[in-house]
Amino acid sequence: MTESKDVLQEARIWVGKQSGKPARARDPVNVPMIRRWCEAMGLTDPVYVDRQAAQAAGYRDIIAPAAMMEVWTMSAYDPRGRQPEDSIPVIDLFDDHGYIGVVATDLQQEYMRPLVVGDVITCTIIVDDVSDEKRTALGIGHFVTLRHEFTDQDDQIVGQMMFRILKFKPNLKQDEAASITEAAGAKPDRTPAHPRPGITHDHAHYWKGIAERKLLIQQCSGCGRLRHPPGPACPVCHALEWEAKEASGRGKLHSFVVVHQPKVPGFSYPLPVLLVELEEGVRMVANAIDVDRDALTIGADLMLDFLEVEPGYLLPGFRLAKVD
Repeated sequence: MTESKDVLQEARIWVGKQSGKPARARDPVNVPMIRRWCEAMGLTDPVYVDRQAAQAAGYRDIIAPAAMMEVWTMSAYDPRGRQPEDSIPVIDLFDDHGYIGVVATDLQQEYMRPLVVGDVITCTIIVDDVSDEKRTALGIGHFVTLRHEFTDQDDQIVGQMMFRILKFKPNLKQDEAASITEAAGAKPDRTPAHPRPGITHDHAHYWKGIAERKLLIQQCSGCGRLRHPPGPACPVCHALEWEAKEASGRGKLHSFVVVHQPKVPGFSYPLPVLLVELEEGVRMVANAIDVDRDALTIGADLMLDFLEVEPGYLLPGFRLAKVD
């Protein structure tokens, strides 16, 4: 506990201070990136892609969707992970003391003005708060709140973001059990446990189905629309009544990413994450099972399977469908 207090005191020295150097956007706000974002998000407002429409709406040029504010100053991808020049010292401090787990808990953004094509954005991170020690289902840790301030080429603030994360020591119970095992002279198993979902009333049926090796999709009793992930109401007709329909398990690879960083305890990396378009017409994010990165191609036929990541704990995943 003394060590934890020392770490907390050291971390709180950063409160109110800039943590890390400001990140200046590598490129000005530009139309190609805006267009790609709008295509991905389904945004169709012409002020995002058409200069005349933007000027008719009172802007001097095309504007970027507000939620893109953070995108412009993101660091370049590096398979080695975060590099020293991009480090956030208060986060590194917790890493160095064994708080290697991280999970985002909430994010709030405030926009002072729309970003216009040609703006050059800089982000400065200030440590807003470090909480007392908390005991969570993930392990003991501290909530760290970071305030991101975004300024333009004239050093005028254009927005800010409050980002809170939990830095934790994974698997407290497992570590305690390992200590007991170690004291008895045996070699403990310190393999991190796989994170588990927080199950609520809205999707308990889904996880019950997974435990029974069934993939259940919600179907609105009002309009018949299928929806996934599960939710309390139909996004089209707003009906609250629904039924569970078992999916066939057949689908196609709509898109995918291969995650290298950050490395969350309990996963193996590089980590392929699939976006699967099911035969029924809905999409879901799922694991890849026994599929090499080089074998993933958009449009590939996939088949549902279930992966037992821990005894009694199943997750849905997809394999490449066998070709007859």
